[in-house]
Amino acid sequence: MIREFFTGIRFLGRGFGYWRKRPGLMFLGLIPGLIALVLLIAALLPLLLSLGSITEWMTPFADGWDPFWATALRSAVGIVIAIGALVLASVVFTALTLLIGDPFYQRIWRAVENDLGGQVPEGDGGLRVAFGESIRLVALGVLVAILALLIGLIPVVGAVLATVVSILLTGRLLARELTGRALNARDVPSDIRSRIFAARRSRLLGFGVATQLCFMVPLGAVFIMPTAVAGATILARDLLDQPQGPVRA
Repeated sequence: MIREFFTGIRFLGRGFGYWRKRPGLMFLGLIPGLIALVLLIAALLPLLLSLGSITEWMTPFADGWDPFWATALRSAVGIVIAIGALVLASVVFTALTLLIGDPFYQRIWRAVENDLGGQVPEGDGGLRVAFGESIRLVALGVLVAILALLIGLIPVVGAVLATVVSILLTGRLLARELTGRALNARDVPSDIRSRIFAARRSRLLGFGVATQLCFMVPLGAVFIMPTAVAGATILARDLLDQPQGPVRA
């Protein structure tokens, strides 16, 4: 399991190799991320700047407390809200970036597919499929953010647990979404797709967690997205090559 997890991380590392192989194509892949980042900052900044008033509104019962304990409680609530917002933001960023950058990432996907050899499908699922999967990803991201908020309310260890759980869950979501292009292009049905993911769960998680951790670095989400698309394509091809029954039928 641990070995598989680190194998998944190495697929992201292989994606970095395309900055050397296809630098122009990878730089083009930065444009959608920059656009999505600007949009997300515009949405998140007012929330983060208003955390103080939001936590006071949520904890009116603490008005009569000792100032130290009231501040401690409201700080903890503010941290939990920030964690939930950042969890949702990372998922929304991925969905929005993939949707905006579909023409850019299609070129990266196809370049990687051609480098890997074998039969490369003509299409990749189309914009309609990408839009539908983006909506699904955001909906699941909302559920993860709510779960992170609830876990964060656990005294003392809540914030740490919420961070760990959210990284694991969003990492899994990101990995499934990023590998989707190669699977959609081959019309892999959902039941077989689930079997593929289940057979290499730790490998998929390793790739997703590594991607999510890179997203948490300032501007990391912008610069890692082309890498993640390339790495996910290699990972998807690896998953398809595993014996899972008539996957390519």
